[in-house]
Amino acid sequence: MEMKIKHIVPSEKATLMIDAENKLQFIVDSRANKREIKREVERVFETPVKSVKTMITFKGEKKAIIQLEEEGKAKEIATSLGIL
Repeated sequence: MEMKIKHIVPSEKATLMIDAENKLQFIVDSRANKREIKREVERVFETPVKSVKTMITFKGEKKAIIQLEEEGKAKEIATSLGIL
């Protein structure tokens, strides 16, 4: 099975969203839909996802903004990935 998530977005804005909104930003496969992204995040990080928003960046990459159900979980995941 091919991974839909490529990498986390390590920007200052993304870091602020982790704390303020419990959201993580990932660059994902351009062919992945929201349902597939949600399923993969839930499987990989073992936490329920509240919402998924996607957009195409100015570099032509697909970015997904994932809001997690569990309060503080985004910070926990970002810390484990070495972003914070």
